Amino acid sequence: MEAAKTKTQQLIDENAVMVFSKSYCPYCQNTKRILDGLNAKYKAIELNQESDGTDIQNALQELTGQRTVPNIFINKKHIGGNSDLEKLKGKELEALLKEAHAL
Repeated sequence: MEAAKTKTQQLIDENAVMVFSKSYCPYCQNTKRILDGLNAKYKAIELNQESDGTDIQNALQELTGQRTVPNIFINKKHIGGNSDLEKLKGKELEALLKEAHAL
């Protein structure tokens, strides 16, 4: 579990926008569609395709209190899930992405 925590924190720290996702999740697909629509640079990890995906999901729950995906971070700050990202649409989201140097 410690290794998964370290890996999770490293992914958050090293990527301006980090999306923990599952390939079959429609909310995850929508999150990526929103970010793609803005031409944002982001890293997405499909937890269902990672050998340690369950451990990463457990580490995320410990870190954020959120177990569901997508689990989104912008500029090392926890944003939440897809509905939280949708609430930021427009200028506020663009400002956050610019601040993170992801646009």
